[in-house]
Amino acid sequence: MKNLIINYISNMNINDVNNFAINNNITLSEEELIFTYNFIKKNYLVLLNDPNLLDMNKYKDRYSEENYNKINELIDNYKKKYNI
Repeated sequence: MKNLIINYISNMNINDVNNFAINNNITLSEEELIFTYNFIKKNYLVLLNDPNLLDMNKYKDRYSEENYNKINELIDNYKKKYNI
């Protein structure tokens, strides 16, 4: 499973991030989208090895309040789904 995720993110582009957000009812501003894309590309290996290292509070100022709340809810749902 890890290799599948690594391969996907290695080939992922900014439109993939935007489409994922839209499919989850999150409309990112251009600045939020660029930050999210760069964050994923730079940090996915660390977070893949230990997802609990993600502290969204550090990035609260990078998102609108609405998007921040939606992103946290999405993360919580995935953590529950995959027992993280």
